[in-house]
Amino acid sequence: MADEQAGRSRDSIANTLIVAISVALVCSILVSASAVVLRPLQLENQDLFRKRIVLEVAGLYEPGIDINTRFSAIEPRLIDLETGAYSDAADAATFDVLAASNDPDMSIDIPPELDIANIRRRSTLAPVYVVRDGDRVEQVILPVHGAGLWSTMYGYLSVERDGRTVRGLQFYEHAETAGLGDQVDRPDWRAQWQGLLLFDADGNPAVEVVRGQAPEGSPHAVDGLSGATLTGRGVMDLVRYWTGPHAFGPYLARLAREADRNE
Repeated sequence: MADEQAGRSRDSIANTLIVAISVALVCSILVSASAVVLRPLQLENQDLFRKRIVLEVAGLYEPGIDINTRFSAIEPRLIDLETGAYSDAADAATFDVLAASNDPDMSIDIPPELDIANIRRRSTLAPVYVVRDGDRVEQVILPVHGAGLWSTMYGYLSVERDGRTVRGLQFYEHAETAGLGDQVDRPDWRAQWQGLLLFDADGNPAVEVVRGQAPEGSPHAVDGLSGATLTGRGVMDLVRYWTGPHAFGPYLARLAREADRNE
């Protein structure tokens, strides 16, 4: 009888709740501890991944290389987007442009008529990655982002030293539709960007992702994305915004003038 009562006591609702809560607490502690321990490794892996994308879009990545060693040849610089001049206001290598975009003291609202990338605010400063041959700038890599169909797309745009010609475009983060919007990651589509001219004869951003095939010989257009028209428009708009007068436009104009002087 006593054994039967003890068994009922062990199986009581109170004991069941105590065991369940204890297990939940232990699991939550283990999960939290794992997150804290693994966080530095996750951040390091994210940093290496972005550095690899910068190297890839610059044409400097090779399988098996030490990414940090190769990346050390690239010079991070901070740009004042209003003037296009280099700035020493912060460390370009560690500057978090997205965090700055959410800081009222370090960012500005984008006027609706200019906000074609649909990002609402931008930092007043932005990092660029400069690749030099001796003292001469060979190319610059610009961080760009903007709205696609389902997500904000984050990537890097490489521009030749003339400040006008695309060397490459590559995204490192987005959540566009698998099999449709994620065509932005296709190597053959990315290859179409190489050699595009960013501006028309009047200096206006002119890159275009067309519906269907780009006209043969067009200096500004790439093929559209089949079944992903809105994603393609998002790519076009974010490139036009970030190379335009409200973003990296003044910096690219400075780069072009410097290149022209050195020709």
